Amino acid sequence: MKALTAMLALFPLAAAAESEQRGSTPRRVTSPEVQAVAPALAAYTDDVLFGDVWRRTELAPRDRSMVTVAALVAGGHTHQMPSHFNRALDNGVTPGEIAGIITHLAFYAGWPRAMSAVGVAKEVFTQRGIGPDQIAPASGEPLPLDAAGEARRAAAVEAQLGAVAPDLARYTNGVLFGDLWRRTDLTPRDRSLVTIAALIAGGQVEQLPFHMNRGMDSGLAQVELTEVITHLAFYAGWPRAMSAMPVARSVFETRN
Repeated sequence: MKALTAMLALFPLAAAAESEQRGSTPRRVTSPEVQAVAPALAAYTDDVLFGDVWRRTELAPRDRSMVTVAALVAGGHTHQMPSHFNRALDNGVTPGEIAGIITHLAFYAGWPRAMSAVGVAKEVFTQRGIGPDQIAPASGEPLPLDAAGEARRAAAVEAQLGAVAPDLARYTNGVLFGDLWRRTDLTPRDRSLVTIAALIAGGQVEQLPFHMNRGMDSGLAQVELTEVITHLAFYAGWPRAMSAMPVARSVFETRN
């Protein structure tokens, strides 16, 4: 945990975010170490990533933070998480939503990466005085299902997996979509947003058509999905963004 605290000092992004949102010239967000070792990287980080990309209006700051947190959790990038968890909280993502993203991505990026992210979140929450009562999701009934749509999806899963891996089909229909996707700690739109971000960050483009369509059905706009890919070029790399763009174009053309 001492290492996490040190990283918070090295990457003072929250203060920079506040100055950006006020419209003033952003302060340098890269640490002296980065500026000394890789000055060109420091310049790109300060001037392009935080001076331009994070200021774009195609995604709200809150959504941009959710996308970034999802990419970091999916990639297991724990050293970058403290600054971006803090930035997300400053941008309006609630502690319960951060916990919800981590829980959701245990299913899409694996338990080890989710468990690693929990330790970082605990450190950030403790430093900010965030207690369990601020993390627990609101009580209530699970989100309702679109009965017809879910019946088609479940039938497709059963047809694909039932004869070969019946237990995987059972977990997919019963736990993943029957329970996780109905939790109230994330809205359906935000759950789709972080799923799409995690899939792009993981290079799993074959899963994108279903989830992009699901996301648009839940309220994500075409311009927002395009901006997610643009944003993730910086956080997941250009190759993964370029691989995702043709998939998005195909989805958009089919829906149009």
